Order: sequence, then structure tokens, then C-alpha cells
Amino acid sequence: MSLLTACAGVNSKPITACPPIKEYSREFQRKLAAEIEAAPADAVFPAALKDYAVLRVQIRACSF
Repeated sequence: MSLLTACAGVNSKPITACPPIKEYSREFQRKLAAEIEAAPADAVFPAALKDYAVLRVQIRACSF
């Protein structure tokens, strides 16, 4: 008796749903960059934006 028979029907490539990535205009990106550069040295939101940028890269990779 094989103990692997219960695994035979399992799909090894599960279906994944990648969320859509919002596209930002060049003007929006320029304004955001200016606001980040103008932020005080102790501002915390740039760190959150870096995390968000990593998530966007991961979502792009997921959708291919």
C-alpha cells in the first residue's frame, strides 16, 4: 500500500490571483518624488513607500 496515493490528485501549480497594479502618470511620479525629497530627514512615510515599491515589483512578477 502506497502512502502517496492521497497526494496523487493534488495540483502542484495552484491558481494564484495577482491584484492589479495601479499605474501612475509621469506628472504624479514627479510630484511624489519632489515631496519625498522635500520631506524632513525624520519623516517615516518614505520607508513605507519603499515597502510599497517592493510589493509592486512582487505583484508584477506574479502576473507573468
